[in-house]
Amino acid sequence: MADVLPLVEARLRSALGEPDARAAVTFLGTDRIEVLRFQEGDIVRYATLGMSAQPMSDPTAVLADPVKGPRAELVLSVRAGLADTGKVLRPLAVLAASPQVEGVVVAPGASLDVGEPLWPGAPFTSVLVAEPGGLIEDLDLDEPLDPVHFLPLLPMTPNEAAWKRVHGAQALQERWLTHGTDLRDPSRGSVPLQ
Repeated sequence: MADVLPLVEARLRSALGEPDARAAVTFLGTDRIEVLRFQEGDIVRYATLGMSAQPMSDPTAVLADPVKGPRAELVLSVRAGLADTGKVLRPLAVLAASPQVEGVVVAPGASLDVGEPLWPGAPFTSVLVAEPGGLIEDLDLDEPLDPVHFLPLLPMTPNEAAWKRVHGAQALQERWLTHGTDLRDPSRGSVPLQ
């Protein structure tokens, strides 16, 4: 069976260009997670590499299936030069390691929380996982492996995260859209929630 990560990195490069930086983080008992940084004009994109090496498994399963199960990588896009977003590497690696560490399946509509600002001074401690397929196409793998999805992350303020828990991901995304929220602004405030 082919190693998934070189294929994933090739897909990232074809969609986003050459990375201008990369960092690796290894947590005890997990595989290495890399975070690649891509710069395109005034947008900086951070993409994980390593989360898709193993399929995510149902936390209630007695044994994790080593072959079948959803695979994903995470992608965060922010405007450059407005905040020290380079420090987001470790929080992103923590989120990417969560399927291995906590046995969670990361899917669109989920909230992921790191319990601290995503970068110094950030008004966000959590992200909303958005639908894949926009910026980076899914990567189909040979049967019986599931495709790799590239899941966009949308930073949420604590108030937005609390509101999302009550009203749902779709309602929060509609509120952002209605108010013309710039989700790439690393220092934006919370959308009006009344």
